[in-house]
Amino acid sequence: MLHRTEGIVLNSFPYGEADLIVSFFTIDHGVVRVFAKGPRKTKSRFGSALEPLTYSRMAFWARENTPLPRLTQADIIYPYQKLREEFGCFQRVSELVEMTLGLLPEMAPHRELFDILRKALKLIETDRLPYRGYLFYKVKLLTLSGFLPRLSGCARCGRAGTSFYFQDGSIVCSACLDARGGARAGGDNSGGGSPKVELSMGAISVYEKIRQWRWEMLGRLVPSQRLAQELERMLNLHIRFTIDKDIRTNSFLLAHQKRDGLACTTPQ
Repeated sequence: MLHRTEGIVLNSFPYGEADLIVSFFTIDHGVVRVFAKGPRKTKSRFGSALEPLTYSRMAFWARENTPLPRLTQADIIYPYQKLREEFGCFQRVSELVEMTLGLLPEMAPHRELFDILRKALKLIETDRLPYRGYLFYKVKLLTLSGFLPRLSGCARCGRAGTSFYFQDGSIVCSACLDARGGARAGGDNSGGGSPKVELSMGAISVYEKIRQWRWEMLGRLVPSQRLAQELERMLNLHIRFTIDKDIRTNSFLLAHQKRDGLACTTPQ
């Protein structure tokens, strides 16, 4: 059966001498992996439509129970070229790609999330505060994939708190923590020893606004650099814990964090 849809290229890898396996996030089918015949040849009918992050009209042929559909058409709608050309942008958006592939199953439609990703990429490309796009997309990705952290209160009693425990996916207050025997050994770090991170009330407030607000309200969100970094760190660690896998792009960014004012990096 021939399927026509729109999709954003998440990643690709070579197959044989001239072919590619390409992962799209599509509006109608969610994440789809397809076989593309000959795009690495000099004269390819796909042109630049299979470049990372490119938004295209596409068609693929899939038989029932076929593990790898065949791509038959891809025509560019919008290339998001700046995101590929600017190193900081590309690395930061690659982090979103990894998280999307880690949290979403294949062939499961997420039309709302697709629309948010499309808008977030445009915002990251053009906005004076691009980190709003990163934060908004990550929160909505967690919401729609069913892994949203609870920061509004303790998972057990509902009391306010600031200690987020990855094992619970929630704030756990000190009283409930004492009742179940205290915290695990280990400090607050990004490694595997500790299951918690401390959050400020300011970061929790920013998170709750993002969680509740629609995209159209995002322009009203102007968190400080410190709060944006604090919240994004928690989200990254939560996603890493959830998918039980290190986010390679995030590790790279932490090790090579730039301080030259790149438009698409989280502010320093």
